[in-house]
Amino acid sequence: MIKVVGLMGSPRIGGNSDMLLDAALAGAMEAGGSVEKIIVEKLDLHGCRECDSCMNAGTCKFRDDMELIYKLIDELDVMIISSPVFFSGVPGQLKMLIDRCQCIWARKFINGEKIGGGKKRVGGILLVGGRERTHFDSLILTFKTFFISIDVELMSQLTFASIDKKAAILDHPSALKDAKELGSKLVNLVKKRE
Repeated sequence: MIKVVGLMGSPRIGGNSDMLLDAALAGAMEAGGSVEKIIVEKLDLHGCRECDSCMNAGTCKFRDDMELIYKLIDELDVMIISSPVFFSGVPGQLKMLIDRCQCIWARKFINGEKIGGGKKRVGGILLVGGRERTHFDSLILTFKTFFISIDVELMSQLTFASIDKKAAILDHPSALKDAKELGSKLVNLVKKRE
């Protein structure tokens, strides 16, 4: 079974990012994926302390809900991240999660490990912002770098500008349909590679 992990990066549960991720995961499930949704806001996390303890062992010395995330990153075939734009960046909760993956970076780039056992894994991102499209550029770069570090190939991205109020994504003519297609497409890409 193709394992799909969705990270909902917005602290606003039930908002635009949440709805987009639900649509993408529905598409992934219809395509035959086994989905797991993680709401980052609900995790017990703290930020990276840059203590460098992970550099040799490739593991973080701190014990919190990142242990679940590390396990999922090793197991997944598809990762989908949905996030709003906060000051041209990702929300703090999601950035904390990304930064805590420094130990995975160390496993890959210092210890030479293939993350996920060397499987060809794919990812997609769903981004929502209240302003113009140029505000997505820095987020896209962050996610590209993150995906490289966890051995996931960014294959699909959707950006939705000028959408700010809670549930305003419902007024977009094709957003939820497009997100659902993204989820389906990513699962089908993995099927073709098997």
